Amino acid sequence: MATITGAVVQMGSTSDKAANLARAEKLIRAAAGRGAQFVALPEMFNWRGKRNEERAAAQDLSGPTLSLAARLAAELQIHLLAGSIAERIDGYDKNYNTSVLFGPDGSRLAVYRKIHLFDVELPNGLTIRESAVKEAGDRIVVAETSIGRMGLTVCYDVRFPELYRALASAGAQLVTVPSAFTFPTGEAHWEVLLRARAIENQVFVVAPGQFGHNVHGFNDYGNSMIIDPWGRVLARMGDVEGVALAEMDFGYLERVRTELPCLEHRRLPQVEDQRNRAEDLRNKVELRH
Repeated sequence: MATITGAVVQMGSTSDKAANLARAEKLIRAAAGRGAQFVALPEMFNWRGKRNEERAAAQDLSGPTLSLAARLAAELQIHLLAGSIAERIDGYDKNYNTSVLFGPDGSRLAVYRKIHLFDVELPNGLTIRESAVKEAGDRIVVAETSIGRMGLTVCYDVRFPELYRALASAGAQLVTVPSAFTFPTGEAHWEVLLRARAIENQVFVVAPGQFGHNVHGFNDYGNSMIIDPWGRVLARMGDVEGVALAEMDFGYLERVRTELPCLEHRRLPQVEDQRNRAEDLRNKVELRH
């Protein structure tokens, strides 16, 4: 199995789409220049603005943002994850939160639309309702690539382990988690959740994130990471814009799965309804009398 060099790109995107794309291109080129064969951008890397402006900022899969990503992947001969963008849905007033993977020839290898939408009311009074402007996807996605089988997810998905187990069951060796985690939840849960998803599914986790104060008035956590199947953090960003690289050895992944074959040991026991069980017992007692 091959060893590849992966890179996470960390950004603090704004509502200036042209500036965001220029910075993203600069960082992608920097990562490729340092030997990265796979580069991953964060969630909503191309635009982060007010929710009432999102519809106008949304693009379709053939729009300028993803066209640029395809060109860069082909020029630099890398696998490139266009973290996520707001994908326009024709005839509808909501968008998908869509992650797209491109191959080194610029071809589109996979399209994943975020399944779990972030609707919360935090103790500090902050309310976030992604569902106000986004439509949820309904399909898991695993892409067969020349550097391994990749499962795609986005941000809040990381709190739903059944999604990652489904990806592992479908053959994923690496999962991507482009994100814009808030600082309070990120500080408490980001690393723990990412390492748990890596350990329990024995996969590499590549998690590029947004960082810093954003247009919505709160801070994003950053701390973009690459984690191995043993749960070790191979690369981690500080509180800066930039890239972090790590080698991912897929031969090591196979050794982990062979030496600790927990995916093969998985069992799905039946869930017994204890209330029905108690009623059955009472009925049997009554029949005996």
